[in-house]
Amino acid sequence: MKNKIKVGILGATGSVGQKFIELLENHPYFELNEVCASEQSAGKKYSEKVKWIQSTPLNKIAGSLTIKKCTPDLESQVVFSALDSSIAGEIESEFATKGYHVISNSKNHRWDEDVPLLIPEVNYEHLELLKSQKYEGSIVTNPNCSTIGLVLSLKPLEKFEIESVNVVTMQAISGAGFPGVPSMSILDNVIPFISGEEEKLETEPLKILGKIDNGMVVNSKMNISAQCNRVHVLDGHLEVVQVKFKNKPSKHELIESWKSFRSLPQQLNLPFAPEIPTRYFEEDDLPQPKLQRSIDKGMAVSIGRLRDCSLFDYKFVIISHNTIRGAAGGSILCAELMHEKGLI
Repeated sequence: MKNKIKVGILGATGSVGQKFIELLENHPYFELNEVCASEQSAGKKYSEKVKWIQSTPLNKIAGSLTIKKCTPDLESQVVFSALDSSIAGEIESEFATKGYHVISNSKNHRWDEDVPLLIPEVNYEHLELLKSQKYEGSIVTNPNCSTIGLVLSLKPLEKFEIESVNVVTMQAISGAGFPGVPSMSILDNVIPFISGEEEKLETEPLKILGKIDNGMVVNSKMNISAQCNRVHVLDGHLEVVQVKFKNKPSKHELIESWKSFRSLPQQLNLPFAPEIPTRYFEEDDLPQPKLQRSIDKGMAVSIGRLRDCSLFDYKFVIISHNTIRGAAGGSILCAELMHEKGLI
């Protein structure tokens, strides 16, 4: 691709903003052009103000960029938002009103009726909602990190008519951002509370798995119960899932549904699309965060331990990379799909 699309990052100095910078390096569609952060950081070189926490070195081009304010006067017409939810909503609306295309990792617009809550393999049809947005630009949102792993594991099973889901998460500390959870709180410990997380996990899948009717999303009617825990793992959310179906399939049918699942991002061969979105492991002790979180560019969901359940029909375990598939990588995949559909 000769002429790459110039993109900016809002909230570029935070952990998710950094992950965007890391993943966008040498991207075939997008070129990092601008980084934006707080007024206190504006005017300084990115390398001087950022506390870089990624495993790869900060590339020189990104490091040399001058930080700008999060105001809609950028050269880039596409912006990835890694802003904190305390300020994201209004800023993202201002950018969209001024004609920018905003792909947001923040929660603020996820429940707007005309805003897609997008997982490209699951509900790419929801991009139809953009037609009813009143902005000169647009807003598309990336779901919560734990929601993405769960919904990707459920999408291939929709044909069996899911009635109810119970999920217990063991979520990595990187999901709390930087500096995140104090070491004296998380070392030798599990924290059985993550503010707002259970509500997101119980409600977001209903919109994502909903159907478009007369230009609006009609939410799925399945019941979801969630319990969320923070554990001493750096990256990779593990979720223990129980599912009840209206039409109970066999274990073989479930496994084959996961193994064979492909969708539009795979058909289009998008750069960040995992080759196999839902990978099933036969081994008794898999998946594990350390071993499976980075599979397929960190964009695949790993599934295992499928068993009969005495309360529901089946139970299984999933792993997804929370800062890649669940945050920056998932948002980039949304932008790739929008580009291929001529929306940016």
